[in-house]
Amino acid sequence: MRTIPRLVCATVLGSLLSCGPSAEATTEANKEIVRRLIAAINARDFDQLDELVAPDVVRHSQATAGVEVRTLGQFKEFLRQDLVTFPDAQQEIHTIIAEGDKVALYLTLTGTQNGPAGPFPATGKQVEVKFLGIMRLENAKVAEIWVEWDNLSILTQLGHYPPATAE
Repeated sequence: MRTIPRLVCATVLGSLLSCGPSAEATTEANKEIVRRLIAAINARDFDQLDELVAPDVVRHSQATAGVEVRTLGQFKEFLRQDLVTFPDAQQEIHTIIAEGDKVALYLTLTGTQNGPAGPFPATGKQVEVKFLGIMRLENAKVAEIWVEWDNLSILTQLGHYPPATAE
């Protein structure tokens, strides 16, 4: 009779007894959820966000101080208001990295300022800005978002900076 080496037996038993997808499969699934989120935002398909974003999502950003997002409804409203400023806005993912329950992104946002941006009037100028984001997923939905970009770069591209001098 032939015996099965212990390592092979332990490996086979370990895979048979695992209680869910592997860490690698979960990481890849998380990255795909985030890709679908960016695609839905680009397509203005905010109804799709219901299956991609947690109802109690929280968004953090020093770049938009004073903007509070603590629910899916607030997140959708934030996106709608952003489209008033940049109605043709598109995001392109350059890098996506995942570990555990977090997905990190390096993206480019392009758009034309056809609406006001806070105190800054519309200029009709285009902007291209790189930005960084981290998303934490829970139960296959985005539960928390951190996003940061260089506001000075945006203001300069749009002609709002340096400020006009009084003569």
